[in-house]
Amino acid sequence: MAADSHRCTSVAAELEGTLLISGSLFPYFLLVALEAGGPLRAAVLFAVYPLAALLGAAFTDDLPLLAMTFLSTAGLGVGDVAAVARATLPRFFLADLRRSAFRALARHAGERYVVTRLPRLLAEPFVREYLGADVRVAGMELRVVGRRFSGTVASPGVEAGADRCLGALAAVLGRDRIVDVGLCSGASGGDRQPAFLQLCHERHVVSTPEKAAATPLPQSEYPRPLVFHDGRLVRRPEPLACLAVFLWVPLGVVLSVTRLLLGFLPHGAGLLLAAVTGFRIRGELGGAAGPAASRRRGTLFACNHQTLMDPVILSTVLRRKVTAVTYSLSGFSELIAPIPTVRLTRDRGRDSRIMQSELARGDLVVCPEGTTCREPYLLRFSPLFAEIAGEVTPTAVRAGGAMFHGSTVRGHKWLDSVFFLMNPAPWYEIRLLAPVATGGGGDASSRDVANGVQRMIGDELGFECTGLTRRDKYRMIAGHDGVDARSSSAAAS
Repeated sequence: MAADSHRCTSVAAELEGTLLISGSLFPYFLLVALEAGGPLRAAVLFAVYPLAALLGAAFTDDLPLLAMTFLSTAGLGVGDVAAVARATLPRFFLADLRRSAFRALARHAGERYVVTRLPRLLAEPFVREYLGADVRVAGMELRVVGRRFSGTVASPGVEAGADRCLGALAAVLGRDRIVDVGLCSGASGGDRQPAFLQLCHERHVVSTPEKAAATPLPQSEYPRPLVFHDGRLVRRPEPLACLAVFLWVPLGVVLSVTRLLLGFLPHGAGLLLAAVTGFRIRGELGGAAGPAASRRRGTLFACNHQTLMDPVILSTVLRRKVTAVTYSLSGFSELIAPIPTVRLTRDRGRDSRIMQSELARGDLVVCPEGTTCREPYLLRFSPLFAEIAGEVTPTAVRAGGAMFHGSTVRGHKWLDSVFFLMNPAPWYEIRLLAPVATGGGGDASSRDVANGVQRMIGDELGFECTGLTRRDKYRMIAGHDGVDARSSSAAAS
């Protein structure tokens, strides 16, 4: 078998149901509708899908696919849908990637093809990024009118009665060409194998042992780390999960407003009442310094960045006010902040003076990463914080929720805190580490201190330290540096 795989010059693998454990396409169309079109479009798709599925079972398998394609893409800009395919979908594809199928595809060194019923635009960024830059994707093409999608599909494989995967692969291969090996799963049985296998010389079934669940590819085996991604939903939006989200939203909004108001209460009462609403906050203060009134200067806290609420939760755990510095916040975020916030200017000298002035008045918290990171990685720490005080307290932060992410790049950033607090049981962990002397040296010294603080926090949390920056994140997700007019109100994500 191994010898045969090395001898083959081409291989084609089915995406849904083979490379991916699940054969359902609904979650991916729902994500496109939600992230590129908005909640109303997603709600319409969710409402129409059961009827389309029933009619599809009675008449043609194409009906649900065409209905989901139209409802999720019609009228949307090409760039918006492409951004979702690049920044949101890969995380869900990776989480569902079948280990045995991935390994089987990776063993082949010749021409490789991935066949999918999804529009090519949705699958190609994931395939090229994580399965191989040389892998070609055979899928539906979406018709474009101007710079927007019409919601209909174009050739290949759109003739009445024709199988779309078969037509797509034939168009990619060219006239009179076939693939040496076709990979598929045995889930549908040997009597109903994918039609694209008609263009394959050999057929290999990728399966797991009988009565054993398919094994997803562990994160440690990902072809490349998944550091950045976007989108509001935490879990894969299967139909039942979507129903749970839609039913939860009204209560979630009430809970979110209630939790926001608790931030303005005295810290002891706020902690107690937050726990009553299901918001778990845990703090490990270690040898934290006392209030600034008992010292000549305030304490400088440097923490990794999880959500916009990091400074607020730190203040709650410390049971005293701390000032947060940001590059910019939306007016709404400033309005609901129960602690003082100070805007920086991106001018190094001026920002240093602003931070030193605030530190002379009281405690100050900075997030040297400059942006949030959802995965267990730390971005490069800016060394500016190490130049404004003789001592800094590293602060390790972890936060999460089961339904919504509390950060976004392309979405409505002014709602970040609202979405985080809409989770049924959001949680926060704050750990104050041993203070670190900065040495008060020049650039080299401040960079060393920043790297050392990053390593301390990474070791405490079990996160991997990277040299990636805020600019890398915005370029990957949004296609810009994060400082242009489009994102000027979102610079401190």
